Amino acid sequence: MSGKNIKLLLADVDGTLVTQDKVLTEQAIAAAHEMRDAGITLALTSGRPPRGMSMLIEPLKLEGTIAGFNGGVFVHPDMSVIESHLLDLKTAKETLKLILDQGLDAWLYTEKDWLIRNPKAPHVARETWTVKFDAKVVSEFSDEQLKDAVKIVGVSDDLDKVAACEKAAQQKLGDRASAARSQPYYLDVTNPQANKGDVVLTLAKLRKIKPEEIATIGDMPNDVLMFRKSGLSIAMGNSSDEVKSKASEVTDSNQEEGFAKAVRKFILK
Repeated sequence: MSGKNIKLLLADVDGTLVTQDKVLTEQAIAAAHEMRDAGITLALTSGRPPRGMSMLIEPLKLEGTIAGFNGGVFVHPDMSVIESHLLDLKTAKETLKLILDQGLDAWLYTEKDWLIRNPKAPHVARETWTVKFDAKVVSEFSDEQLKDAVKIVGVSDDLDKVAACEKAAQQKLGDRASAARSQPYYLDVTNPQANKGDVVLTLAKLRKIKPEEIATIGDMPNDVLMFRKSGLSIAMGNSSDEVKSKASEVTDSNQEEGFAKAVRKFILK
């Protein structure tokens, strides 16, 4: 499909829109503005909470929807909620138990808050710097908090353990949840409707356009779900070969202006 049929670009954030240091480059900003001038909407999707993408809105002059938690919560650029998909309490409890039994640390996200049990645990400092707000520290996750869970994350620097936990979660939770790694060290568990494939379909519905008129760009296995549903899919140069094989186009890495190059080459032609 050629770029001229595309009305919206849905972009992943980490590993795609921003560099490894989580920086939005001048070229990425310029490409987003060029797209806007051409009448093509930019929308964002990420495992991050919506608040964790708010710093991108102004520089990008963002007008499109933001799908936080891989589609767990859809918000307008003013952060007003369009719709959200929570985990049910029973599934949230099972998820938490499974993650802890597998030896991973667990984080819990609600629409508004990020809850952790250990502020010194792996990736907490990095995540705080990335999303630009602090987690709330609790001794344990209460049923009250679990019933508001939009996303539960299993975290570990033992990457094989995270991969094994992903398989176990997919087997045990089945179609009651979406369980996929958003980074090699993060396992994201969300409502089954909160996956990037459904984000494409929801945006098509909200914008009254066809899924084929949406282009998608990303770098991780959970982005393949949105590749399958969109008219044009672009894998980043820093993606695995498996992810690249599932996309219709491949651009340079996020360290080499891959996002800006993709917009200019495949979307704007």
